[in-house]
Amino acid sequence: MSRIPQVVTCKAAICWGLGQPVTVEEIQVDPPKATEVRVKMLCSSLCHTDITSLQGFPHMKFPRALGHEGVGVVESVGDQVTTLKEGDVVIPTYIGECETCENCVSGKTNLCLTNPVRLTGLLPDETSRMSIRGQRLYHVLSCATWSEYMVSDVNYVLKVDPTIDPTHASFISCGFSTGYGAAWKEAKVESGSSVAVLGLGAVGLGAISGAKAMGAAKIIGIDKNEKKREKGEAFGMNHFINPSDSAKSVSELVKEATGGMGVDYSFECTGIPPMLTESLEATKMGTGKTVVVGIPAEPTVPLGLIAILLGRTLKGSVFGGLKVRSDLSIVVDKSQKKEFPLEELWSHEVPLEDIKNAFVILKEPSCLKIVIKMSHL
Repeated sequence: MSRIPQVVTCKAAICWGLGQPVTVEEIQVDPPKATEVRVKMLCSSLCHTDITSLQGFPHMKFPRALGHEGVGVVESVGDQVTTLKEGDVVIPTYIGECETCENCVSGKTNLCLTNPVRLTGLLPDETSRMSIRGQRLYHVLSCATWSEYMVSDVNYVLKVDPTIDPTHASFISCGFSTGYGAAWKEAKVESGSSVAVLGLGAVGLGAISGAKAMGAAKIIGIDKNEKKREKGEAFGMNHFINPSDSAKSVSELVKEATGGMGVDYSFECTGIPPMLTESLEATKMGTGKTVVVGIPAEPTVPLGLIAILLGRTLKGSVFGGLKVRSDLSIVVDKSQKKEFPLEELWSHEVPLEDIKNAFVILKEPSCLKIVIKMSHL
């Protein structure tokens, strides 16, 4: 006779409202419904999106259970789940892939219409399996990974090899893969081309790695943190620009490094509004292509119209254009073959109970990715 899942009481990182501190509190996590899985988290990590979520991205619903990167083990499954079983190792995603809708079969986008990006803070049936003191908890996107247990619709998780390094799995569940996909799937960087990456966090380093894999000849990394030079080189960067060393604009410095022409492709990974125009102007007139990856805190940002009128292309991107089943599984395989040095991303580790300290560490120049370890391990 199969075991009937019960409500689980566990610890999770919670934010009660705009401007409120992050607290670690006991919450209740209900059993999964028919098409859902409940996951015991192994570890999570901190992404820039988690910072913007405290500022009201992508919705203004509180209290919310935080986190969207991570890896865990399936603890229980709904009675209609056939693709996963208890004990499977999975990583959460915030977009699905049904493989049959108009967008999935088009080959032009990863934005599935059947399993779209969740922007309501709830599961697909518009409810939540998480609560605190009888009050509903919202997610940031499809689930909440800064929790010892979480529930997700089965279409928003990807089964991975159980031998995968948990920290690496967490990194590729969002940040690194977003950058990698931006170069691979969104820009489709051509061999022998030139690339500029603005912002060398995990996303930017992923873009550098993707550009290298696609055969880019000149890969320029741009960051005010001099410590990022070494990290960029580890992932494939061959030219570094520190804007703090010059009074010139970023686009001017990129053009200086490319004989006055600019690059073929640029990737805006900072989320800093003025950098959007700079990233466009850093590309070649008439043919340059910019992919926006960084998420700003503001819903609208200024844009220099001349940069667009001169024939450049500005492309939006969600999860780097990666399809969960078709593409993310390839990134997972590459990580296990050590085709990119994911260990270079890991700079700090904190237990879930000390999550407040993670936001302090994040401001340190040496910080790149913070691993959040679960207390139940």
